[in-house]
Amino acid sequence: MIDAKRADAMLGGGPKRIDAQHAKGKLTARERIDLLLDAGSFNEYDAFVEHRCHDFGMADSKITGDGVVTGYGTINGRLVYVFSQDFTAFGGSLSKTHAQKICKIMDQALLVGAPVIGLNDSGGARIQEGVDSLGGYADIFQKNVLASGVIPQISLIMGPCAGGAVYSPALTDFTFMVRDTSYLFVTGPDVVKAVTNEQVTQEELGGAGPHTTKSGVAHLAFENDIEALARLREFVDFLPLSNRHPVPERSTDDSPTRKDAALDVLVPTDSTKAYDIKDVITRIVDDGNFFEVMPDFAKNIVVGFARLDGQTVSVIANQPLVSSGVLDINASVKAARWVRFCDAFNIPLLTFVDVPGFLPGTAQEHGGIIRNGAKLLYAYAEATVPKITVITRKAYGGAYDVMSSKHLRGDMNYSWPTGEIAVMGAKGAVEIIFRHVKDKTQAEADYVEKFANPLPAAQRGFLDDVIMPSQTRSRIIQDLKMLRSKTLKNPAKKHGNIPL
Repeated sequence: MIDAKRADAMLGGGPKRIDAQHAKGKLTARERIDLLLDAGSFNEYDAFVEHRCHDFGMADSKITGDGVVTGYGTINGRLVYVFSQDFTAFGGSLSKTHAQKICKIMDQALLVGAPVIGLNDSGGARIQEGVDSLGGYADIFQKNVLASGVIPQISLIMGPCAGGAVYSPALTDFTFMVRDTSYLFVTGPDVVKAVTNEQVTQEELGGAGPHTTKSGVAHLAFENDIEALARLREFVDFLPLSNRHPVPERSTDDSPTRKDAALDVLVPTDSTKAYDIKDVITRIVDDGNFFEVMPDFAKNIVVGFARLDGQTVSVIANQPLVSSGVLDINASVKAARWVRFCDAFNIPLLTFVDVPGFLPGTAQEHGGIIRNGAKLLYAYAEATVPKITVITRKAYGGAYDVMSSKHLRGDMNYSWPTGEIAVMGAKGAVEIIFRHVKDKTQAEADYVEKFANPLPAAQRGFLDDVIMPSQTRSRIIQDLKMLRSKTLKNPAKKHGNIPL
């Protein structure tokens, strides 16, 4: 009897629905777990659970497992908890018992200190259960909030995710999507048409495209289930298991003293010419391996994970290729949330600065650049992890302060010889200082000589050193070793009031 019931649980909604799932190019809940976790490592919880609803004929319609597979296993030998919603069982809809299964593994993950990964593929709340289903969502939301900053939480959207279901992924640390088969929206196309008369498809409304490029709701999008799960395995390897576990380390053959002469000539001498900051990053980090996050949203700032001498580090960098690396609303919010995640999990912050300032204009001012730019300022100022900053070229105005400057408790702050630390560029400054002088050529040359170099900041102790670009890797690695024992605490408080 037990074996028969377990066999039922393995089949979910049955062969026909499994075939329908495959026909859409989607894997089943169990197939996804098998690909995500190390072979044979999965230990399932609550395989025999069934819903307890008796309304609308539901007493005669039960599927063992109730639409979600939960348990724990390992990724590259490291513990993770996982839930995988089963679209073949009631469309993966959330019932009270379905929610209880998810909450159970979240509680367990908090107890032992391990990440929670949610593979979302659900039609939403189970309508037949009414408020019980809504209460189930709220129970999950509460767990998400309590787990925030304690254990990493990752949502991989692998099918529909609508209505109240979207807020759990939004509360987790990272949200990934699969192109063409996954959707996130509060209200679907039919409701949108009824209320606003706007004709829109599921993909246009809440697909991976708009959420990774326009809304910033999703951090990455993958082509199919298999690629998504393989990249997720790679991503998890960068993360500590919890806020009380050390940052993971991997052995590498990349020498900590390696120098790259190409870095010495990578930044153009003409400060108006662009270059790709990712060329800088990949030449400095171990094996050129940089896992970029949110690559298609706010491209004027780059964030992601890398390793230095085997240790995970967080990289934040202005991107001169896009809008000259200027800070705007989206870039500030993107970087602020990234910095706060890394600080919560004790991941060192490595910042590359080439920023001409904050983006001017009525659209930015009316959109709240002051409030949103302050989020990034707050995040860096609040962070207590090791903070290492390298100014590669421009560091102008308030943006210099915001980008992990020495004034925000930066541990080690460097500049390359090409660094320019000033209130603004020479042309703009001279127009203000010498507004009544007709020929400003000499004045501009004098300003460039005085401020278009890193020495004034270094003379005031705002920079710890001016270093050759080719030496950057070895200096950062030495600093990271020195800073391992860093202890810094913020004043006691319930919590700060970040300008949300």
